[in-house]
Amino acid sequence: MAPAKTLTPAMQQVKMFKEQYPDCILFMRMGDFYETFFEDAKICSRELDLVLTSRSKDPEGNPIPLSGIPFHAVDLYLPRMIRKGYKVAICEQVEDPKQAKGVVKRDVVRVVTPGTAIDADIIPGQGARYLMAVNPDLKKAVIGLAFLDITTGEFFLKEISGGQNYSSLATEIERYTPLEILVPQDTPADLIPFLVSTGKVITPARSLFFDNAEQTLCEQFGVASL
Repeated sequence: MAPAKTLTPAMQQVKMFKEQYPDCILFMRMGDFYETFFEDAKICSRELDLVLTSRSKDPEGNPIPLSGIPFHAVDLYLPRMIRKGYKVAICEQVEDPKQAKGVVKRDVVRVVTPGTAIDADIIPGQGARYLMAVNPDLKKAVIGLAFLDITTGEFFLKEISGGQNYSSLATEIERYTPLEILVPQDTPADLIPFLVSTGKVITPARSLFFDNAEQTLCEQFGVASL
């Protein structure tokens, strides 16, 4: 992606939001369309059978890839991206374009991932739709697991052996077939390739969330300990 200072104001917005949501496909509302740019445009063109074109060129004269969908058709295209394992950040116009001075103000108002989608049209089927969190404790050689089905509110915890081959973890993933797995950003290096090999959507999260998880859960459920 070209440096921000060489981009138009609208493309600078795109770059800013992509830096905030680097693992998401950015659906950028522009008038009557949600448009995608750069590598996102290539991915959407391939996955959604969209025409790949360009809006402008970067300072080197290279076309900036662009593909888009009508805003009223987002409910048709969004589920297809989520079912293919992508995460999508929806960026809306937050001011009237007619009143805008310069580039229209925009903001990401929704992030949809396989494990957090609540619409039946996005993730069809009758089974549980688990979002799974994996928190390894190297000192105790155990792995803490949390499962949440956001569509029903079902939530439970487990603690398993943290053996080097992660066989216990593999068993739990196969048993519960989570749609998405959350891991701390400081996850052991050998665990990430293993999780990726399962074919699940892997989402790193701030380690602070995991460090304070026990206290947060105790406060949420009004208990002294787990």
